[in-house]
Amino acid sequence: MKSIGVKQFLHVRTADHPVYHPEGNQLTFITNYSGLPQVWDLTMSKGWPTQASFTDERVIFVKYIPGTNRRIVGMDVGVNEKQQLFILEENGELMPLTNSPEHIHHFGGVSPDGKYLAWSSNRRHPAFFDIYVQNLETYESERVFKGDGLFKPVKWHPKGNSLLIEKINTNLDNDLGLLNIASGAVTWLTYHEGEAIFDSPQFNFDGDELYVLTNMEREFTGLASINITTKVLSWIDTRKWDLEGLEISSDKKKLAYTVNEGGVSKGILYDVQEERVNTWETPIGVITRLTFSPDDRKLAYVFNGPTLPSDIWELDIQLNRIKRLTYVSRSPIIEPELVEPELIHFHSFDRLEIPAFYYKPKHSKEKQPVVIFVHGGPESQIRAVYNPFLQYFLNRGYAVCTPNVRGSTGYGKTYSHLDDVEKRMDSVQDLTYLVEWLKTEGSADPLKIAIMGRSYGGFMVLAAITHYPEIWAAAIDIVGISSFRTFLENTSVWRRKLREAEYGNIEEHGEFFDQIDPIHHTDKINAPLMVLHGANDPRVPIEETEQIVTELKERNHPIQYIRFEDEGHFFVKLKNNIIAYTRVADFLEKYIGK
Repeated sequence: MKSIGVKQFLHVRTADHPVYHPEGNQLTFITNYSGLPQVWDLTMSKGWPTQASFTDERVIFVKYIPGTNRRIVGMDVGVNEKQQLFILEENGELMPLTNSPEHIHHFGGVSPDGKYLAWSSNRRHPAFFDIYVQNLETYESERVFKGDGLFKPVKWHPKGNSLLIEKINTNLDNDLGLLNIASGAVTWLTYHEGEAIFDSPQFNFDGDELYVLTNMEREFTGLASINITTKVLSWIDTRKWDLEGLEISSDKKKLAYTVNEGGVSKGILYDVQEERVNTWETPIGVITRLTFSPDDRKLAYVFNGPTLPSDIWELDIQLNRIKRLTYVSRSPIIEPELVEPELIHFHSFDRLEIPAFYYKPKHSKEKQPVVIFVHGGPESQIRAVYNPFLQYFLNRGYAVCTPNVRGSTGYGKTYSHLDDVEKRMDSVQDLTYLVEWLKTEGSADPLKIAIMGRSYGGFMVLAAITHYPEIWAAAIDIVGISSFRTFLENTSVWRRKLREAEYGNIEEHGEFFDQIDPIHHTDKINAPLMVLHGANDPRVPIEETEQIVTELKERNHPIQYIRFEDEGHFFVKLKNNIIAYTRVADFLEKYIGK
């Protein structure tokens, strides 16, 4: 059977960030249907959405100003992540709000009366984010909180006189506090010992209680409430999986959230008054971006599954019935070929059980080539979602395995710290035990196993082929780290502290970095290597790629390098993705193909 081209898989569009119009008759969302993420509107009485923004750069989010047709959007330039805020006019034009393109701006919500906007920015110092309030009539802004740290406004208090803010300590630890806008004083609400995350906070009707997802003194993230006055935390829903994406209805009587069961979502509705939990059924996949309709009768969300790419769905709360609202991801050519994974587990060197999703091609052989794809983060988790290039590989006859090695989130606090600092290479060793499982249990051709990863996953690729060079037939590194020393020296200054909590710092751990960094072991690489990077990457500087490219070219090692001048840490533009993954497919065909 003839395989389908990579363009067909990449041309599958996605929908994200649903938000209801204040009158409830329209749903606004972001889709890359035109080739770049833009704002689109779906009128409920009509069958097809219409485009509402027409920019030359990606739109990152969209939110309505309460009680109006006006919308606020975020946008950066060249995927450089220096987000600016704009008002999207009804004619599609943008009116700048922040207008400081050399700085980053984090959206923090609009006040209940629609008159003020909150955001944080590193305008004062590249490493620190202060909090600002901007008048949406005069457009004048005022700094209302200054702090030497990473601070963000989260949402306005229902009374509009204070802001719920967060202080990000690490990627897995934060604090919430109430900022009095007039005085600038902060009342911190989440004092805790040890590591804890406080996520997706929601005020009750009176604003004297806060619902939050937290793992304070727990392995997994549960649902709790915090009394604003006493700061006492009370548990509502605790289970042996992380809860995610908490939202509250406008009447404050219902909470919606999801359960992450090993990388697959289950939807939950919680009745606050009756203390009752209801669920709704979905196919295998991941639910995100929950949002209630203004009348609280509907719940819109993004659903993304391996065989059902990202679109907007809606739950009728009274009938407990779901329907699909958008069909931007429909592609009759590839839909019959999409593959769902099997959840497998294998044991590593210390008998630790490691989970992974294993996708087998529909027309598999007795012994098949395999691509192992390693997620980034590392404080992240590979989920059961649609991935265009992985599905393309499957259609070409490759099996695909996506492991959640130690250090991944979703399996408890302890698991997420098993790769910290000098335990870094334990997670790389997990990959070697996955290879053994694939050869003995997964019908893998031992001479045709490739490894691929992006960002931190790119480091994992480079570490695997330098420290365990004999087992890989080919390798693909996308925006990866080749040296923790140079990465920490050159990454965005505000990110450095967050990454040091995971990786360690040069002063204390520089010698260890020098021992494990792939850049110091390029002479051991046997596998042909492809590397891809965006020139505007603020997270992993492009020098991380170019220094290893230089090393390998000097010794005439088989290496292919693709550099995109108009991309950053993520490849957003369709034309660039087509170039990238066409070349990746050709590379794999050459080294592990038929």
